Amino acid sequence: MSINVEVSKTGNESPLATIRKFSRKVQGTGLVKTARKRRYFVRDTSKIVKKKRALKLLKRRAEYRQLVKEGKVVEAPARRTPYTRPNQNETPSKSRPGESVPIAR
Repeated sequence: MSINVEVSKTGNESPLATIRKFSRKVQGTGLVKTARKRRYFVRDTSKIVKKKRALKLLKRRAEYRQLVKEGKVVEAPARRTPYTRPNQNETPSKSRPGESVPIAR
């Protein structure tokens, strides 16, 4: 894929203005945007690889459960759940200084 962008200096135009004009033309073609999209493209894993990973995971879990049953491994404690913000309706909010004071007229 090649896109040619050509810019020529017109009249009394400064080199900086010519560079800006070139940059705008390149942006207009969408070339930079597509190049950045492709930069970090990662192919989807195939069905076979997904199946193999899933089977390996199931096998590892089964072996771990068996070792826990036999008492050879101490079961890891359950992970803590992530912090959730309390609802505004449930907890009364503390009033800020000056909020309850009426405005003098």
